[in-house]
Amino acid sequence: MTRRSARPLRWLGGLLALYLCAPFIAALPQIGRADWAGVDWHTMGGAVGVSIASASVATLIILVGGVPLGYALARSSSRKMAVLGFVVQLPLALPPLTSGILLLFLLGPYSWAGQLTGGLLTDSFTGIVLAETFVAAPFLIIAARSAFAAVDPVYDDVAATLGHHAASRFFRVTLPIAWPAIRAGLALAWLRAFGEFGATVMVAYHPYSLPVYTYVLFGGQGLPAMMPLLLPTLAIAVLCAVLSVYRRGVATQAAAPLENGDESAAASPATLPPMPNARLSFALRRDLGAFNLDVTWAPTTRRLAIIGPSGSGKSFALRIIAGLERNDGCMVKLGERDLAPLAPEQRQIGYMPQDYGLFPHMTVARQLSFPVDADALSTRYWLDHLGLARLTSRLPAQLSFGQRQRVALARALTRHSQLLLFDEPFSALDTPRRRRLQQSLRELQREIAAVTVLVTHDPDEAALLADELLVIEHGRVLQTGTIDQVFERPASLRVAELLGLHNVGEGVMRADGRIETSLGLAIDTAERSIAAGQPVMWRVSPRAVSVVRQSVTANTQAHDAMHDDGEIHPTYRGTLKGVELRHGDRYAVLDIGGHQFDIGDEDEAAAPDARRERAVRIDPRGVSVWAVAALVTQQDKPFAADRSVAR
Repeated sequence: MTRRSARPLRWLGGLLALYLCAPFIAALPQIGRADWAGVDWHTMGGAVGVSIASASVATLIILVGGVPLGYALARSSSRKMAVLGFVVQLPLALPPLTSGILLLFLLGPYSWAGQLTGGLLTDSFTGIVLAETFVAAPFLIIAARSAFAAVDPVYDDVAATLGHHAASRFFRVTLPIAWPAIRAGLALAWLRAFGEFGATVMVAYHPYSLPVYTYVLFGGQGLPAMMPLLLPTLAIAVLCAVLSVYRRGVATQAAAPLENGDESAAASPATLPPMPNARLSFALRRDLGAFNLDVTWAPTTRRLAIIGPSGSGKSFALRIIAGLERNDGCMVKLGERDLAPLAPEQRQIGYMPQDYGLFPHMTVARQLSFPVDADALSTRYWLDHLGLARLTSRLPAQLSFGQRQRVALARALTRHSQLLLFDEPFSALDTPRRRRLQQSLRELQREIAAVTVLVTHDPDEAALLADELLVIEHGRVLQTGTIDQVFERPASLRVAELLGLHNVGEGVMRADGRIETSLGLAIDTAERSIAAGQPVMWRVSPRAVSVVRQSVTANTQAHDAMHDDGEIHPTYRGTLKGVELRHGDRYAVLDIGGHQFDIGDEDEAAAPDARRERAVRIDPRGVSVWAVAALVTQQDKPFAADRSVAR
């Protein structure tokens, strides 16, 4: 917003602020007209004491019941809770006198409650407290509901995976994060209770509260007799307003030098505790209406990755493995240990969501000591090993992205977790920082014996940080296998697309050893073991495609030519479509018979003419071919019967 466009807003805000301040300013000259000599200090002191005491008791009642109610309203989406949320706000819309009349129906001497208590609920201190509780409670409930709704549920998830049960998570994580907003609502509730008149005068005219006593003096003796009561009222209101906006300062550590920033930390010698050499396996099934998850995998290595497009169910599968989603009928095993029946706090795992889930109110030292079974020696080791020793007094807001990632790693590792789950931990980082942290995590994977599962949509990240890969889409398995197997022989064009592979296609094997592609192009191969008529997939190495420096005829397969292997192979007509840059290397993109081919020819990549046709040769030794049907059977045997593979 520009400064010029903000001027009307400033004027409007200034006018309202002036109006709100004007009554206080107007009252200053009238102080001299106050009847100080006629003040009944004893009665006034008693009224002030009653108001302070009743407001404090009412606020305590509101705090004890309002915080849980606000939490329930924030975390529930049921229609009944929505109706309840509407009802508890009604006192804000009712005139105070109307609220008092409604309370008389419930608490009056002729009501069932009044008869049961002998009329003790009216004209008593208890009546004042009940009236103030009714009219002031919505302020805290609304503030608590908004505060809890603003707390990211990921904090509760991470705390659960760190071993904390529901009550501990609420009091140590959720409530402290929401507390600043709740504290402001608590101050407003106290002020509303302290200044309540309408409902109080209907339910409990005696003993006098300060608002009721002010009304009595004004009605009986006029404005001069009432004015001395303004001083204690204003003083208390100002004090509460100050307390509601006061924020305790947090001591911060001086900024660390650059070498303690996002760069990979140097390792410190230490002996890591031994961990079991377990393997993860799972069969996950959940029906969510429009989306159905059916994923089964039994890998044989420790470094795993799940890759798929947005909405494929990869993060949802990770949450089921962590126990953060209902897993009825699912199987999750880590070695011989069955994790499925266990709550997340019992699974002994480490979980890193996309934004790392660092608790905003905890310093680095507290983050690392927060896991239920955090080991002090392990904490000290990872602080030094990951370059965090000088950051222990900092809050997450004072850390860089790389530092936050390392803190989250250290927090998970202090438990000696046997299973580490990473949900796209590098997605929010720029490319240079992401590459450095990926390398840092890869080095860490070599040191620990834990199983790591990485959810990502980046094929390069999966190839770097995993030994086995699960490719899923729409909640179904497309392919599993080692990194080499999946990248070298994708099971379908969709898998190849998700992996970012180029020069890949489908076809049928011919008797002469050539592939007839889906667009009718015949590609010569060195493969002779696949039977004719067998559906296949093929992949051509960019280095196997070369440009012949001569003109070409109009035919797609222009003419046969002698290749380097001494055999006669076809030459194709290709049209340069453009140049692409990948990982610092330039590739020319040629259209050959309707297929887009990358070629690793530096001269062609630098050629300025994108319309001239090229004569192209494909070295059969650079063409990989595999039978599609054979790939479908390459699934893990323990769950082959349950496997659902999309092709």
